[in-house]
Order: sequence, then structure tokens, then C-alpha cells
Amino acid sequence: MPLFVLPFPQIDPVLVQFGPFAIRWYALSYIAGLVLGWQIAVRIAEAAALWGTRARPDRGTLDDLLVYWAFGIVLGGRLGNVIFYDLDYYLSYPSEILAIWHGGMSFHGGFIGAVIAMMLLAKARKISSLALFDVAAIVAPIGLFFGRIANFINGELWGRPSDVAWAMVFPRADSLPRHPSQLYEAGLEGLLLLLVIGFAARKGGLKYAGFLSGLFGVLYALARSVAELFRDPDPITEALPGGLTMGMVLSVPMALVGLWLIMRSLRTKAHTP
Repeated sequence: MPLFVLPFPQIDPVLVQFGPFAIRWYALSYIAGLVLGWQIAVRIAEAAALWGTRARPDRGTLDDLLVYWAFGIVLGGRLGNVIFYDLDYYLSYPSEILAIWHGGMSFHGGFIGAVIAMMLLAKARKISSLALFDVAAIVAPIGLFFGRIANFINGELWGRPSDVAWAMVFPRADSLPRHPSQLYEAGLEGLLLLLVIGFAARKGGLKYAGFLSGLFGVLYALARSVAELFRDPDPITEALPGGLTMGMVLSVPMALVGLWLIMRSLRTKAHTP
């Protein structure tokens, strides 16, 4: 055990409360990620030079996209948590399925929900799904960053026991000092992906249909897998044989589809006159 352990900052999960109505950091993280991501998405779509000859989503489509994102991420994230992580519990207590204020959102479920929502919007608007996917790939790390910070504030999804100098004792876990793995994920899945994918977009990535979407899939899978090495998985619902976790396993399809999209985009661009 380290000689000194950083105290866990006791931040009330409820930011403001008005009688029975409460505004929680967890909900605020989703709102901030969606609204800020949408605002940046509008600017990206308006920057014609970034797209080359590709068709860009118009403002009306992006206005609708905010609503589609919200429903897709929330519904998919909650159902993903129910199906991937603790189906037996939710079958025993079905009323808890709707209690999203208690926590329990799966990124991979939210990702699938967002993809389906964007496909539906693209079909309704008669535009390419890849145009929406590529925009989302640039701004998605913003929501991931806020979401992981909210996990830290809630004192959930803590790390494995550690003797590093910045280890913390999480009151909801036990008395052992642990990695603040939520902050690692905020840095890797949020800030790092935002910088790398944003740089790729500025260097012409949007001119290759599906390239940024594929890059996000590959980089997220890598970042999540690295972060999982420090996060303490639930021994019942998440830990798998061979030291694998559910987060690692669910990231494999993302990486494979991401690689396919990258190769497809480069091959298609190479054959475009």
C-alpha cells in the first residue's frame, strides 16, 4: 500500500435538486456531450473545404441528428447494459430497466443505438449514412470524455487495486487504494481520440467516405482495451476467462469493422477519377 493515498473527492452526484426533481451530473454529462458535439458537427458540415467533392449533411439533417442521437444513445446504452452485463438481474427486477438515474449505461449499446439512429435518419433524408458516421466519429469523443468524468464523480467503475502515487480509495468499493481508471478512460477514449481524429479530419480524412468512422472504431477498441487493464471488472457480469473483460470482447467487432471501413475508404478513393 502506498504511504499516501489521494482522497476521493466527495462530489454530490446530484448537482441541483428542486423537490423531487434532481439534475444529476450523470444526466448533465449526456446533455453536454450531445449539445456540444452537435454544435461542432454543424461547423464541420459547413466547412466545405474539409469534404472535397463529397456530399455534406445540410443544417436540417443535423438539427434532426441531435434528436436521433439522443434517443439512440440513451435507449441503446440502457438496453446494452441490460443485455450485455446483467440480464438476470433486470429480468428479476424489470422496473429497474427504466431507472437510468441509478447508472448503468453501456457504451457499446449506445454506439449500436446511435448507428441505427443515424442509418434511419440517412434513409429518411436520402443521404449517405457514412457522411453522418464520419461527422459523429469526430465529435463522439466529447461525449465519452464527459461520460467518464461523470463515472468518476459517481465513484463507479473504479480501477484495480494499486500502489501508484495517485491511487484513490473509492468509498463504494472498499478500503483498498485503486487506479482512478475513469480518468484514464476520459483521457484515452475522450481527449486522445478527439485530438487524433480531429487531426485526421483537418488533414483530409473527411474526403474519404468512411475513413474517420473506421479510425474511430479501431482507436476506440484499442483505447478501451488498454483502459480495461486498469479497471476492476465485476467478477460476475464482466470478468471473462483469460483475463479478458466484456469491454474488451465487445470492442473486437468495432476494431474489425473499423479496419474494413478504412480499407474500403482508401480503395474507393483510389478508384475515384
